[in-house]
Order: sequence, then C-alpha cells, then structure tokens
Amino acid sequence: MELWLVRHGETLWNQEGRLLGWTDLPLTPLGRGQARALRGLLPPLPAYSSDLRRALETAALAGFAPKPTRALREIHFGALEGASWETLDSLHKEALLRFQGFHPPGGESLEAFQERVFRFLEGLKEPAVLFTHGGVVRAVLRALGEDGLVPPGSAVVVDWPKRVLAKSLYPVRYM
Repeated sequence: MELWLVRHGETLWNQEGRLLGWTDLPLTPLGRGQARALRGLLPPLPAYSSDLRRALETAALAGFAPKPTRALREIHFGALEGASWETLDSLHKEALLRFQGFHPPGGESLEAFQERVFRFLEGLKEPAVLFTHGGVVRAVLRALGEDGLVPPGSAVVVDWPKRVLAKSLYPVRYM
C-alpha cells in the first residue's frame, strides 16, 4: 500500500538547529513556500496529519484537508525540547544519530515513539498522504532498512506492507 510521507515545511527552530518535538510552532515564510510548492505534486488520496500546527499548515498550503492524528506527532523531547544541537550532550547526540537507545528526560523513548507511529501505519487500510515530521519519516525509513533525513517540505513514498522505499520527491540525505 502506497504511503506518501510529507515532512512539514521549515520552522524557526528547524532553521536554528533546535530540537522540535511537541512545541507547536508555525511555519516560517520559507516553510510556507515549501508547503505551497507541494501543491499538485501529491496524489489526491485520503490525508492524515500530525495534530501540530506546522504539519496541519503544510497540508493546508499543499491543498489538503487532512484528518488530524496525534499518532503522527514528532517524538516528545521532554526536557531536551528546544535544545540546540550544538549544545546537546554527547550521549543524547550519539543516540539520536544512531536512532536507537534515545530516551530524553521527561520525554518519550524512541521505542515508544516508533510503536505509536507503526501502530497507526498498520491500521491504515488504503493508500494515503501523511503530513508529519522528520523523526516519523526517519523511523519509517529505518524500518525499511534505510536511514535518511528528509529536508523540510519534502516527501518520500513507501510501500508499507512490503517495507519498500518507492521514491523520493526530493533528495534524501543519508546518515
């Protein structure tokens, strides 16, 4: 089943290199432009979105009226929310780069995050467009044997039951 995973457009914290999980920030002017650039590139499928503003705004500017879905939220960074990548301690940095063993203080473990996301994906019964976050897209790519970061305002297409990366609308930066 074909799933289009769309990472929301740029926010101020993306621009500043800060960890952005559940803080509800809007898109920057560039982020709004990235979202508008998706209009006409995505198929007219049922759409779901993280319930956070940046994903919902991306969906609306791309021409969709998605069903808001909490399961598509980014990982909850807890006490690390808003931390600069530059100042992040080496243990957390390493766990994020490896994308395993990460559990921020007061936040969501990587394992719980992946379980939440995958449970939602397994419940889908038809192809869909999913407006979500970088961590969600990376978790899905990891489940497919890939490890990539997609830039804000970009999309990848996966065949979820077959666990295959079908294509990317924009270049994927592999770790």
